[in-house]
Amino acid sequence: MADPYSTLGVTKTASDAEIKSAYRKLAKELHPDKNKDNPKASERFSDVTKAYDILSDKTKRAQFDRGEIDGDGNPAMPFGYGGGGFRGDPRGGAGGFSGFGNESADFGDIFEGLFGGRAGGGPFGGFGGRNAPPQKGANVAYRLAVSFIDAATQAPQRITLADGGTIDLKLPAGVETGTQMRLAGKGQPGPGGAGDGIVTITVKDHPFFERDGANIRLDLPVTLDEAINGAKVKVPTVDGPVMLSIPAGSTSGKVMRLKGKGFSQKGGGRGDQLVRLMVDLPAETGDLAALLGDWTDTRAIRADLGV
Repeated sequence: MADPYSTLGVTKTASDAEIKSAYRKLAKELHPDKNKDNPKASERFSDVTKAYDILSDKTKRAQFDRGEIDGDGNPAMPFGYGGGGFRGDPRGGAGGFSGFGNESADFGDIFEGLFGGRAGGGPFGGFGGRNAPPQKGANVAYRLAVSFIDAATQAPQRITLADGGTIDLKLPAGVETGTQMRLAGKGQPGPGGAGDGIVTITVKDHPFFERDGANIRLDLPVTLDEAINGAKVKVPTVDGPVMLSIPAGSTSGKVMRLKGKGFSQKGGGRGDQLVRLMVDLPAETGDLAALLGDWTDTRAIRADLGV
């Protein structure tokens, strides 16, 4: 039985933010894609995911702290053992117990105060009359790798379950590496019903897009003549190419904004795409040098740097 606090390396007083930060760090270190030759890392990744599943859920965390569930999320051993531990009064007294002389005593109120309920099916009824609920099946952990573009646009995903079936998922707004989705009833079967499927998402890197919160950054090469004279150029976005008007006299490092072309946000809407212009000179600059002739730029463009 694992202690989720120890598994994540946090104290029992850790805040939600500290728990999330610890999980993200461990998930990145132990992710199976980075540890293909280390099966122990995969097992540890599963343990870390289970621990986070408990501690990130306020209800489950409280249940674990009270000892009601164990480190795997399963119900702990109930205190009582069911009703009918002692027989009631054979003369028909519903709450009586005979055995101390010929007197009959009612212990219902005593145990009601101690254990929070009257007996059911007997005067002690498993100390409070609450039989342990049927145990649900174990949760099943799944991993889903999502492309950068699919994550940004919340494209539908399909995942194969342990039983061989498939299910289509809608990615949540603001999805990122470490985001978890719960599939109710898609875990292991049990007397109290099936457990849940816990899907942990990894967002893949992109060759030229870079995420910055809800925004997406892109370095866009432009030619010298496009920068000097201005031009309309095609720019890639996660939604497909769009046309961008570059102002005449643009310099390298100038940032232009494409509204609503970033990641979905939890509060609604999407971030922007920030396009940084990068003037790209040809490898052979002879023709450019000939055009410049003896002209030089005499501005002190590095004065702000103190040089």
